[in-house]
Amino acid sequence: MSSDLATRLTDPSMLIAVLVALAVFASFYTLAMPFFERGDLAKRMKAVSTEREQIRARERARMNADSGGKTSLRTQNNRSVRQIVEKFNLRQALVDENTMNKLRAAGYRSENALNMFLVARFLLPFAFFGLAIFWVFGLDHLVDKPAPIRFLLTLFVAYAGFYAPNIFISNRMGKRQHSIKRAWPDALDLMLICVESGISIEAAMRRVSDELAEASPPLAEEMVLTTAELSFLPDRRVALENLGTRTQIPIVQSVVQALIQADRYGTPISQALRVLAQEGRDERMNEAEKKAAALPPKLTVPMILFFLPVLVAVILGPAGIQVSDKF
Repeated sequence: MSSDLATRLTDPSMLIAVLVALAVFASFYTLAMPFFERGDLAKRMKAVSTEREQIRARERARMNADSGGKTSLRTQNNRSVRQIVEKFNLRQALVDENTMNKLRAAGYRSENALNMFLVARFLLPFAFFGLAIFWVFGLDHLVDKPAPIRFLLTLFVAYAGFYAPNIFISNRMGKRQHSIKRAWPDALDLMLICVESGISIEAAMRRVSDELAEASPPLAEEMVLTTAELSFLPDRRVALENLGTRTQIPIVQSVVQALIQADRYGTPISQALRVLAQEGRDERMNEAEKKAAALPPKLTVPMILFFLPVLVAVILGPAGIQVSDKF
């Protein structure tokens, strides 16, 4: 039974049919999904608008804990996931400061997101290992390889499952940082206009978040969170440092340091914002120039594989047909 199934799965005609079906489905998905996408901007902004109340609740809980009182705040975490984390003590084994910073930079700031991440890192290696065992030994793949090599392959797949959550978080963090860096110079220009017109930095950030909500939802979200922390936390420096910690972007951290120094020494920040905005715009232009310079080498292989055969067929096809008719 297993040998017949393995023969069927490794049949070249079957593999070609599956690959063609996947290609057709991917093409249809790519063309159709933009028409069915629904923007979640309103949902995300609504969730961010309640962050101030969440910060107030968290600070109240911390104060009650420091005073020895019992908190009455209800948690919204997944209970089963939290139990797995507490039972196997996954926080002590897998969590460090870098992990927390990556989760915040990827947009996952809740306790439940951390628990889900830890459970995924704990369970995915076993799931990947089981699938690899079934594929190698259950379906009799790689039968020409020695048994130790096949077992090492299953261990490698389990190792990949352990780092799959990290790869997912890194991808989300990269996309989020790209969106923030692309809109950051425009945000600095808007903040500069607001500050020079006499608006406070909190109101300026709030106005920038409203203006850039469509262009860069992650940046608008971070601005709203910073505004909430500036209006609630007793130390403004902590709120500004949290912005740099959540984004993990050097240009944002440099602006944060400039704002902290301006707030500490009472110096005007308009000139600093103007210089930093120009630096961010230059950096964005340099990245665009690098991508444009790298485009010709990247197009060489696709042109050789796809364009040249078509050109040869179009140019030499009629001549080949005439020669075949004569001979």
